Amino acid sequence: MTKDGNILKESYILIVGGAGYIGSHANKELSKRGFNTVVFDNLVYGHRSFVKWGDFILGDLNNIEQVRLVFKKYPISAVLHFAAFAYVGESVNKPEKYYLNNVVNTLNLLQVMREFQTKYFIFSSSCAVYGIPEDIPITENYPLNPINPYGRSKLMVENIIEDYSKAYNLKYVSLRYFNAAGADMEAEIGEKHDPETHLIPLVLDAALGNRDSIEIFGTDYATHDGTCIRDYIHVTDLSTAHVLALEYLLQEGRSDIFNLGNGNGSSVKEVIDTAKKVTGKDINVINLKRREGDPARLIGDSAKAGKILGWEPVYKELESIIASALKWMMASDQK
Repeated sequence: MTKDGNILKESYILIVGGAGYIGSHANKELSKRGFNTVVFDNLVYGHRSFVKWGDFILGDLNNIEQVRLVFKKYPISAVLHFAAFAYVGESVNKPEKYYLNNVVNTLNLLQVMREFQTKYFIFSSSCAVYGIPEDIPITENYPLNPINPYGRSKLMVENIIEDYSKAYNLKYVSLRYFNAAGADMEAEIGEKHDPETHLIPLVLDAALGNRDSIEIFGTDYATHDGTCIRDYIHVTDLSTAHVLALEYLLQEGRSDIFNLGNGNGSSVKEVIDTAKKVTGKDINVINLKRREGDPARLIGDSAKAGKILGWEPVYKELESIIASALKWMMASDQK
């Protein structure tokens, strides 16, 4: 790995929230590229077993002394920040929890980065900063109008790091991604949330008999089959984008914001039908009324990431995304 042509053999990449779903996949990709990594995670939602690469430190961003200890022990050259609460519904009912963790705790991290003169920062943002779009696909210059505390917390941090960049010379990349899906193609790690709210693992659970049915919230949307359309991006492709964003920062030193999406939308019914095909199982479906705040279509434009970072999704087909998730679920059931 290089920074302005210099070898960084003795430095480390700190992955905050690296025991979680996306963070653990990013840790694997960074390790494959030869980066030294250290994961900092409180394991509230993460899994110790997912930290198969690099070092692990148990700690919480709300304890700034614990954060300082990591920077004292390791020469940190850059930080990847994944440690956010991400349940939209919960954020509406418990906004304080989300602002304390997603915003205040990020300020603790940024404070320690300043103290130790670590100036490279990759932020795990979200398409939730856009709110309900009027035009598709969504580009980075689309109006920012989040409709829930989760999305607002992400936008707050984006604004904070922009201010830090101007005042303190922080160099950052914010990655706004759409629906992370799938699992490591070698089934070493995967998606394991409690509670699980993502469509693909829920559908696969229904196919495998781990749940009785899958619920569709709304079949009367203005889409080709009446169900919501979302942009599913394979988690390994997301991880590759984080590595490219880091290399871009280390080499170019310019801050920027990028969408990360597949560019193709898949409806809820298409996800269910594809899961039936992949598993060879029937799935019991219950049709319910729409949920408040669900846009009919959410599809991202990732052309900017392709042009500047050289990023291109590899696992674009819905079938391969679902097949990787199934492979992980089957492998994890055997352990």
